[in-house]
Amino acid sequence: MDIGKRYTPYELENKWYKIWQDKKAFEPNNKGKESFTIVIPPPNITGKLHVGHALNITLQDILTRYYRMKGYDTLWLPGEDHAGIATQHVVEKHLRATEGKRREEYDREDFVGRVWDWANEYRDHIREQIKGLGASVDWSRERFTLDEGLNEAVNKVFVQLYNEGLIYRGKYIVNWCPSCGTVLADDEVEHEDENGHLWNIKYPIKDEEDFIVIATTRPETMLGDVAVAVHPSDERNKDKIGKKVILPLIGREIEIIADPYVDPEFGTGFVKITPAHDPNDYQIGIRHDLEQIQIMDEHAKINENGGIYKGLDRYEARKKIVQDLEEQGYLVEIQDHKHAVGHCYRCNTTVEPFLMDQWFVKVKPLAEEAIKAVENNDINFYPERYKKVYLNWMNEIRDWCISRQLWWGHRIPVWYCADCGEINVSEKAPDKCQKCGSKNLTQDSDVLDTWFSSALWPFSTLGWPNKTEDVERFYPTTTLITAFDIIFFWVARMIMMGEKFIDNKPFSNVYITPLVRDKKGRKMSKSLGNGIDPLEIIKEFGADPLRFTLAILAAQGRDIKLDNKSFEPYSKFANKIWNATRFALLNLKDFEKFDNMAFEKLKVEDKWILTRMNRTIKIVDKALETFNFNHGAKAIYDFVWSELCDWYIESVKPRLFSDGEDKKIAQNVILHVFDNALRLLHPFMPYVSEELWQALPIEKEELLITSHWPEYDEETVFENDENLYIKIMESVRGIRNVKAEMNIPSSKKTDMMYKELKDSSWIDLNKNLIKNLANIDNINKVSIKPDKSGTAFVDENVEVYVPLGELIDVDAEKERLTKKIDKLELEVQKMNKKLSNKNFVEKADPEVVEDAKRRLEEGQYQLGKVKKLYEEL
Repeated sequence: MDIGKRYTPYELENKWYKIWQDKKAFEPNNKGKESFTIVIPPPNITGKLHVGHALNITLQDILTRYYRMKGYDTLWLPGEDHAGIATQHVVEKHLRATEGKRREEYDREDFVGRVWDWANEYRDHIREQIKGLGASVDWSRERFTLDEGLNEAVNKVFVQLYNEGLIYRGKYIVNWCPSCGTVLADDEVEHEDENGHLWNIKYPIKDEEDFIVIATTRPETMLGDVAVAVHPSDERNKDKIGKKVILPLIGREIEIIADPYVDPEFGTGFVKITPAHDPNDYQIGIRHDLEQIQIMDEHAKINENGGIYKGLDRYEARKKIVQDLEEQGYLVEIQDHKHAVGHCYRCNTTVEPFLMDQWFVKVKPLAEEAIKAVENNDINFYPERYKKVYLNWMNEIRDWCISRQLWWGHRIPVWYCADCGEINVSEKAPDKCQKCGSKNLTQDSDVLDTWFSSALWPFSTLGWPNKTEDVERFYPTTTLITAFDIIFFWVARMIMMGEKFIDNKPFSNVYITPLVRDKKGRKMSKSLGNGIDPLEIIKEFGADPLRFTLAILAAQGRDIKLDNKSFEPYSKFANKIWNATRFALLNLKDFEKFDNMAFEKLKVEDKWILTRMNRTIKIVDKALETFNFNHGAKAIYDFVWSELCDWYIESVKPRLFSDGEDKKIAQNVILHVFDNALRLLHPFMPYVSEELWQALPIEKEELLITSHWPEYDEETVFENDENLYIKIMESVRGIRNVKAEMNIPSSKKTDMMYKELKDSSWIDLNKNLIKNLANIDNINKVSIKPDKSGTAFVDENVEVYVPLGELIDVDAEKERLTKKIDKLELEVQKMNKKLSNKNFVEKADPEVVEDAKRRLEEGQYQLGKVKKLYEEL
């Protein structure tokens, strides 16, 4: 089969993805065998996939294709997340831009319908992007977190947890985003250090001429102060406990109380207590039965409890309050103060602590089994350090606020009776109140946190709560590949829900992907303009080079640094494979298969490549089973590019161009090796491997994707021949290096001489091979090293030389090498000076320091090499 002269990725991608789908190659086909299951971390339907998604999907596909070829009953289940707050936020923004209307100007049903339109459109986009990456997901099982079946699972879980007392409704301080108009869970709040101020304010003591000083970062919240607190053991202020102070500007009398929460070392030791606007103050308020005065509305504007400040935005109110405090003599001083401020993870608005009724999950009882599963190594994290991160967070976990003031998402399955006030919690909409029989019921207007439905993803996608075959066959899943930033959002909650509702872990392994950064180590962002669009990379280079680049750079625990040039080497790799396979095919036209190849007929190069192939199979197996994707990719790259293409093919060319048994043996070996090499390559570069494998003249299964994985064969490991060929390689490299250093063209034939120290038989037996690889005319044995020759190779048995006298102008070469030595010495001196400068090492960009170290090491190596050549001349 003629594969054509050029590698054209676009044509291969369109052709093979369709064939794989039509042949149902992505669907599980080994029922009864051990299962390998991955559920895709469902992308949010808020926009196109980025390079982080491309990394995640590539690594999942590598494992899926690997275990499919290993004979497992393999399922990779795709789907998308409705992404409540994120999707509603972008759709609201879109509608304001296109129709000039806010959400409140639509009725709920109309607005939700528009979000569904968005969801369907972007699900199509995401689907095409996932296909573009070559992902072998089972599209027949695709799910969406708002599917009817998943909604059934969500309602069942909510009702069961409620009936067990693990879901409750209460008035608590929550994180409120005034822009998105909804509550946020603690882990949806991103804290950033900001330069702010501490305002020191006088609070007059009632019936005395004295006052106390309070320091606050948020003077506007003083409108809701109900007490001042000091630490019980604070000797400075003990005598003030029980007294009352007058709240400036408002005139309300508030008491000075004692509470151990207060830090006596901070400021004056007095702390204002505002239970409705600070989570710590809220707890103090509960302990002391204090009033809760809310002074803001849901838009972060001052409400009627704020007196003359009613209607002002929180920051306008702050400005006016500070001005009034100063004018009325209450402001003591303003100090600069850096502190952490919480922001909405979606819109970056400053979060407001807010007192309101919400639904919560009691998490600690659920966390117990989820902690044990990881402590007992039933679930393993890769890299392992994330185990500690997970356990630290789980051991400090707080109740989870699950209600969101949105229209898009799973409606909370709760109905309130207008006649008796009963709360009806039900999986399906009730037709009457369970207490009084009234039909005057209203469903809770809130929706559930998007992570509530995502927490059920490993089993709800398989058909639970129904007892489906897929739940039996594929749960628990095998591996989860995800990002660090959702360990708490998602991973922890899936483990809790799996242990609770299936009484089993949701997966055995959690692999945390590296972060993808730009070449300078910066986070990719729109503002920096340093993002990489994977689809643009695919257009330029193809999906296979993109995938291989991401895999070979995916070292556990290390960030990936990328720019567009990163993909060029692996585009060349794909071309190299194409051209090498084409060469092999052109020389296999008269191929005759040997049923049983006698090992004694194999040449040293045959035994070496078979040995290297086996070693590569073992390395790739171990790499993929331990999530060291970069080790596997590097082993394949080195084997295919260097060992197979650069060495073995060059070694057997004379045999392939001849006739007789030697040719047939070479053809059988090269075909066997290419067959296995393309199988090894398939999980990483599926398109080019499938196309080339189909062209091989072998008995084969219908498709490479569903064929068997190569197996390590101890019988075809020839260690002695491997070591012998390595010596041949080293001597050839040495000859090539001498020629290169002396400016002798590689095409120019030279002679080779060798001096026997103990045993030179390997040279005598492999003269033709060495001549071919090193482009040598004559090989002669000598008793001493010849004058004006370069040393190419030395070991305990033999020394190899290249005579140079007749090939070069020795004096001219000595002059050239002298100049090169001077230049290298200057470079080494410069790098040494730079690296001995403590200031440079400590303050320079780590990349720059590493580059200097690399240049010093390389300079020293080159200097030693050139000096040796000079001495030999």
